[in-house]
Amino acid sequence: MRLVALILSLFAALPAGAQTMLPTLFDVTGVAANDRLNVRAMPDASSSILSELAPDAKGVEVVAVRSGWGLVNTHERSGWVNMRYLKERADVWQAGQVPATLNCLGTEPFWSLRQVGGNLVHETPEASRLLQRRAVVDNPSQHSPARSIVAGDEGGRLTVVLHPAPYPAQCSDGMSDRAFGLSATLLFEGAGQASRMENGCCRLTQ
Repeated sequence: MRLVALILSLFAALPAGAQTMLPTLFDVTGVAANDRLNVRAMPDASSSILSELAPDAKGVEVVAVRSGWGLVNTHERSGWVNMRYLKERADVWQAGQVPATLNCLGTEPFWSLRQVGGNLVHETPEASRLLQRRAVVDNPSQHSPARSIVAGDEGGRLTVVLHPAPYPAQCSDGMSDRAFGLSATLLFEGAGQASRMENGCCRLTQ
């Protein structure tokens, strides 16, 4: 019961009224084949150029939108692109599912979490653990991509609570200047073992 109460409290703490499902994936569109889409330091056409996206780039993760500009990650840092040249994918966030490209990581201790064939793989520098996914629970408000994933194996149960990290309070991995649009709380319950919690950041990678 304590675990259920904690999950519900995490959902209750989410900001209400968000209309855009971010982070999510976009494809570059409307850019000439011999041109590039500029990634700028600020959401302004006169701002300095940090990097470029190919005219046929697919699966570009946008973690925030501001005044018609989208915040993306490139070369371990974030920058802004004009949303006019991005087309949103409709199949990223589905009810009762999580994106297949979801990848999470944490520090102190170091860990990573990814999906493999519908299941979860939790890895640390010492071990790798495959957990069979059992359920995905959507945020009752249906206004954000917040949801929880329940998985387990013979060693116990893992509940992953994903919740938005709205701009400018982005989740940070403490090692790069990347902007993460999702935070993750991992709750472990094991047979004969004390429960533990881990926290980290998530991204959607192509």
